[in-house]
Amino acid sequence: SAFAESTLGQLYKEQHEGQYRGGPAYYIEKGFGETTFAKAYGLLFAIVTVIAIGVLLPGVQSNSIADAVKSSFNINTTVTAVILVVLTGIVVLGGIKRIGSAAEFIVPFMGGLYILMALIIIIVNINQLPHVLAQIFKGAFGLQAPFGAIVGSTVAWGVKRGVYSNEAGQGTGPQASSAAEVSHPAKQGFVQAFSVYVDTLFVCSATGFMILMTGCYNTFNEFTKNIMVENMPGYAIEDIGPVYTQNAINTLIPGFGGAFVAIALFFFAFTTLMAYYYIAEVNVNYIVKRFTGKGNIWVVHALKLVLLFMTYYGSVKTSDLAWAMGDLGVGLMAWLNLIAIALLSNIVIKCFKD
Repeated sequence: SAFAESTLGQLYKEQHEGQYRGGPAYYIEKGFGETTFAKAYGLLFAIVTVIAIGVLLPGVQSNSIADAVKSSFNINTTVTAVILVVLTGIVVLGGIKRIGSAAEFIVPFMGGLYILMALIIIIVNINQLPHVLAQIFKGAFGLQAPFGAIVGSTVAWGVKRGVYSNEAGQGTGPQASSAAEVSHPAKQGFVQAFSVYVDTLFVCSATGFMILMTGCYNTFNEFTKNIMVENMPGYAIEDIGPVYTQNAINTLIPGFGGAFVAIALFFFAFTTLMAYYYIAEVNVNYIVKRFTGKGNIWVVHALKLVLLFMTYYGSVKTSDLAWAMGDLGVGLMAWLNLIAIALLSNIVIKCFKD
């Protein structure tokens, strides 16, 4: 799905003010031959994307930052929310580009450091690997009595969180991919497909193993909220999140995990917020142009204010609400996009063979 959507994004991109822009709305309209149905479908996807990316998803990122900062530095979530809104506002309102540029430089460095930290912790606790692998398979396939009833839930969680990690099929990847310049559309498709392995199979698996091998987690019944495994006394279901990773790193370097994860999460989530704004703006411009034939600066300004408000709102609300809103946004986008790329698969296959 990552290959298909990014290849299609490249095939049907448009030039806008000296830059390429594209994504599902563009390839839905053009791929289906610019019929009335195609234009309506493309417009529907663009509207859903603006709602999902501009309203429902920013809270997931800001909530993760606020939770990590609170557990590490005991800073009130409202304070973190205000700081985050100010920094995001500076970037999206176009005042200072240097913050964005600095984040682009720091994120790969933090990502590399995070992976190195995870690998060291896994190596140090390598004797736990057979036990952890057994836990994973027994839990996933219902071979342990307490977990027998949640096999379907396990699959659902895996799919939902996997999409957050690599965005394959969601429809956000091709928006960025369309801005790239490559000699063949399939090249961008292969890059995007490879990112699934890096993001999910490598980085997320490393995080999972790091938490399981150090035993820094509690397990709760999703429906009754009752505790099933308690390795970390004092942590309630509301505390699920960055605190597990922070404690796992603390087993290697006491006192370091909290600050490290909080800072890393800030940069990862902050750059994602900037990407959300870009994607939302692309789709707002698509909608406005289809209705008026030209852009509208006031609509873009309104989008900026909504995104900033939702960034604040997500920071101060519970993680359950933030993730529920995010899941709704991802689901709406993914269904519309997956149907489209399935219907356009013959074009994708031709491009792949070429």
